[in-house]
Amino acid sequence: TEFLNPPGQDNVLAVRVRNTGRNSRWYSGSGIYRHVVLEVTDPLRVEQWGVYVTTPQSTKQRATVNLVTTIVNGRSADTAFTLRVKLLGPTGKTLQTGETNLQAGADGRVEIPLAFEVKSPPLWSPESPLLCQADVQLLAGGKEVDASTTTFGIREIKFSTNGFTLNGVSVKLRGGCLHNDLGPLGSGSFDSAEERRVALLKACGYNAIRTSHNPPSTAFLNACDRLGVLVLDEAFDCWEVAKNPDDYGKYFDDWWQRDLDSMILRDRNHPSVILWSIGNEINERAEESGYVIAKQLSDEVRRMDPTRPVTEAIEGFWDRPGKPWSDTDKAFTFLDVGGYNYQVGQYERDHQKFPNRIIVGTENYPRDIASIWRTVEKDPWVLGDFVWTSMDYLGEAGTGSARVGNESGVYFVSGCGDLDICGFKKPASYYRDVVWGLSPLEMFVHRPIPEGRRETVSGWGWPDELASWTWPGNETKPMQVNVYSRCDSVRLELNGKEIVTQQINGGRLTARFEVPYAAGELKAVGLNNGKVVATKILRTVNPARKVRLTVDRSTIRADREDLAFVTVEITDAAGNLVPDATNLVHFKLTGSGELAAVGSGAPDVMESFRQPQHTEWHGRALAILCPLGTAGKLTLRAEADGLSAGEVTVRIK
Repeated sequence: TEFLNPPGQDNVLAVRVRNTGRNSRWYSGSGIYRHVVLEVTDPLRVEQWGVYVTTPQSTKQRATVNLVTTIVNGRSADTAFTLRVKLLGPTGKTLQTGETNLQAGADGRVEIPLAFEVKSPPLWSPESPLLCQADVQLLAGGKEVDASTTTFGIREIKFSTNGFTLNGVSVKLRGGCLHNDLGPLGSGSFDSAEERRVALLKACGYNAIRTSHNPPSTAFLNACDRLGVLVLDEAFDCWEVAKNPDDYGKYFDDWWQRDLDSMILRDRNHPSVILWSIGNEINERAEESGYVIAKQLSDEVRRMDPTRPVTEAIEGFWDRPGKPWSDTDKAFTFLDVGGYNYQVGQYERDHQKFPNRIIVGTENYPRDIASIWRTVEKDPWVLGDFVWTSMDYLGEAGTGSARVGNESGVYFVSGCGDLDICGFKKPASYYRDVVWGLSPLEMFVHRPIPEGRRETVSGWGWPDELASWTWPGNETKPMQVNVYSRCDSVRLELNGKEIVTQQINGGRLTARFEVPYAAGELKAVGLNNGKVVATKILRTVNPARKVRLTVDRSTIRADREDLAFVTVEITDAAGNLVPDATNLVHFKLTGSGELAAVGSGAPDVMESFRQPQHTEWHGRALAILCPLGTAGKLTLRAEADGLSAGEVTVRIK
């Protein structure tokens, strides 16, 4: 361009970030917080995101792989070229090859479709996320002028009122909504951090994630591909009508098509992506202007990628009291799958009115998962559910709060996640384990509430309970014990003595007890037809004595994208976690790296993530180590007043 210096002279590319005004409903971050890559190519090249792979028919016996490559000729003359394609399986074995000779006109663009049949294909699924690779080579005059590598998965997806199938197998979406930030790291998208949170959510039973409410990072989608987690890929939180004075609504008319196209072109080869969402709780969702936009957006999605259905997260009219739900009827006509936010009560009624409508719960309260999941399991036309949220996030502070009396609290974290911002499980996650059949029984004890006061829990919140039987100062006082289970009944025992046996409430999968506190051992025994099928034990722990450090990996790469995550715990002398410890821990790191962040899951303890100290929450905190790019080792030492220090070493190779 006219702004470039002549060949042989250096050029400086400067990017300026201007983040002004109230432009997001949650913490969006600021600056350049995702990867930036400068690509240098020949004028004859594969277009950016110019390889499009689809697998419309996939069985264990054979699969059809369609590949469309877009070539751009920036040369001033017509150019003949050769396109070579090689499909590689998960082990690097060649599955198929193809080659074609064509010509591109001067300053022209050409799309080249190739079809392949793969026998006994390696199918991608959450249980077996096998990834393939398409290597595209572009040659002109017998020399390679460009090359492109695209990762993809061979899988077949189908949606109908009979449900969602993947490779012919029915799958219910055990989903969670997820915002963009990475907790103490802020919005910086580190590859290993993205992989860690996807792995944590899959370990908690999630097989699907909704990217609320903006395109995710490529590193996140890559992790979902590798680990086998399905994705509802969402584009917008608003259209023309803004939710904040300086948000995307100011730019929607000029930018929606460019941004939507970019998202789909970038993400459409990811096998994890199964649904496109064009919006979340859009203000003009049931107005004529909104209908026009919904049609434009859905038509554009189908033009860019006809292989996946279009949805939108539609909520009731909290913003227009008195307006009936039926006013959303037309909004759903532009969608392939109807996304419902907090409208489980409408599922059956809408199915009677619109028997061909496919429904998915795009957002729902954590506390309602038991009744929601019964509906999901019962009705084939309900694909699944996405809870708000699977993990805490920065911003929308105190959304999931549990407050006692008139306390106000000063929050900076949402508090509504199954996991906290450090990735540690909260009680709601253990309850979900029971609902999804991943655990037969879980037990928690509610924190004592001062006499004359009561707890107020938000719709997105959870009562203040702990997996703890350590409550000094409450001897003989009644403690509320909640047991979550799919068993018929639960027997509670304290220090070897049976207290009571109680039937499980089948609706909420809960049994609630009042137990006078006495130090020792509290045991819940799950019974089916009188037979013991599960147990859970909580023991009183002794006073804090040690700081314990546990790292997720003992060896990391000399790469600033490869972080080490260190769990910092306060334990008694025997190594038992002190469940309500709030010690201030000081960190010292030596070696060829830096302390990228420290933090805890506390939604209301506002301490710097960058200083080498932090207060524990429920006896835990997290320290994140980042290599400087050279081999060596990192040693982290953690100290707290009156406690034995903890130390851990990580090798960098």
